[in-house]
Amino acid sequence: MFCLHSKSRVFPRADCHIFAGPLCLELSVSDSSTAFVEVGGSLEPLRSPFLMSLGERVRNLRSRKGMTRKAVAMAADVSERHLANLEYGTGNVSVLVLLQVSHALQCSLAELLGDISTSTPEWLLIRELLGKRTESDLRRARVQLTEMFGEGGDAASRRTRIALIGLRGAGKTTLGQRLADDLGFPFIELSREIEKFAGCQISEIHNLYGANAYRRYERRALEEAIQIYPEAIIATPGGLVSDSANFNLLLTHCTTVWLQASANDHMARVAAQGDLRPMAASPEAMEDLKRILEGRSAFYSKAEISINTSAQDVDASFKRLNTEVRKVIQWVE
Repeated sequence: MFCLHSKSRVFPRADCHIFAGPLCLELSVSDSSTAFVEVGGSLEPLRSPFLMSLGERVRNLRSRKGMTRKAVAMAADVSERHLANLEYGTGNVSVLVLLQVSHALQCSLAELLGDISTSTPEWLLIRELLGKRTESDLRRARVQLTEMFGEGGDAASRRTRIALIGLRGAGKTTLGQRLADDLGFPFIELSREIEKFAGCQISEIHNLYGANAYRRYERRALEEAIQIYPEAIIATPGGLVSDSANFNLLLTHCTTVWLQASANDHMARVAAQGDLRPMAASPEAMEDLKRILEGRSAFYSKAEISINTSAQDVDASFKRLNTEVRKVIQWVE
């Protein structure tokens, strides 16, 4: 959809449909179409910065492969004119067409779209080196890179700085506070620290400032906790693992423990705390929760310790947590 000033006129190709309103024109444009806008009495192709950058990457990749536009068009099974529109940032192409072009250029769709790992030759060589490695190999590489670049922090403090990760309702606050009391460590609930930095509740941060601002506050709160507390039990927000920079900081400076629970237990525990908003907000809340849990499990599993709190009661979960954490701490003593 293109929203233009009411005095502007848009001229799509003949195979497009125009729905005119008082202030905006909505174009239903086919994959091979090019839209034009009237500027100063003349028609110029409607170009966006993203499409222009995309077109430049396609041209550069084609040049790197030593392929003519005609050869790429034939390999991608698209018209040469369509490919020309794509290269000059005037074509409104579908994802499937981009996939066909990426196959023709023998590159990934990410490289075509401009993923950072494709931005320089060194990035491409590193990606090729790591592309077929196992998860355990990649973890070793990440740890070694962290040490190589001096971002690992103090090893002793990392062992005594325990971070609990997992979805809301896993038991991070209940078990974390109990563990902190037993070890004589400070208990830090990162969500409360975020609210202190922002001067408002987390829901207001999202509503007023957006997700990016929330992640910045989350980063500041985590950095301060790491700087101030060499010994601490930190209960982290469930979504922290969604931000790779913040999660990497956590993994680098803390021993992480994943408190697992079933989706049913997560939901029931939140409701038991008196918060019925998840169920009230959506009749599909349970399915949404299951999808979130499934999507984050691969990140949560990066923790050194994993404890299933659904498989046992609170006392048994605490006993297991206490035992596992003390094993880690003993390496420092």
